[in-house]
Amino acid sequence: MQISYPSALLEEAVQAFSRLPGIGKKTALRLVLHLLKQEEDQVEGFCQAISKLKKEVKYCKVCHNISDSDICSICSHPQRDAQCVCVVENVREVMAVEATNQFHGLYHVLGGLIAPMDGVGPNDLEINSLVERVAEGCIKEVILALSATSEGDATAFYIFRKLSAFPVKISVIARGISVGDELEYADEVTLGRSILNRTPFK
Repeated sequence: MQISYPSALLEEAVQAFSRLPGIGKKTALRLVLHLLKQEEDQVEGFCQAISKLKKEVKYCKVCHNISDSDICSICSHPQRDAQCVCVVENVREVMAVEATNQFHGLYHVLGGLIAPMDGVGPNDLEINSLVERVAEGCIKEVILALSATSEGDATAFYIFRKLSAFPVKISVIARGISVGDELEYADEVTLGRSILNRTPFK
């Protein structure tokens, strides 16, 4: 059903919100109408938070996680195990693994998965920087915590081949994560057990 807007400004705001993933026109309209009911300073604070996020957020120079500084709080934490690195697709999955409280090493965020159909190749991801980290010789184990999809498996195999020349243990999380599942949607218990019961990559 075509929505008839009483205001061009309202329609413009709805169009902006509906560009967000998972937000349809009806949900966007509900959000915009909610904002209209708020005090002006609250709406300005909301806008400033989004603007500040875009302008000031940084990516860790080591692991590529989102950070407020050049080196993220995980990479700079003195009690993390710097010899073990968990490779994940994106920032959401760092948060998912951290929520399990089962992993105490460092991370490496690829920024996506190899997906030729979508035009994403190895050079579009942070794979070379991972190889550089391993080449330094301090890392003893690399855990491939990627989604159990064809793209995830292809990316894991590519990384395995790139790292096979180095004396580093390469493991993959146990398949408590069902084949075809996205890692970020796994429950914390299942994901935690998958980390603990990781197996050598073959």
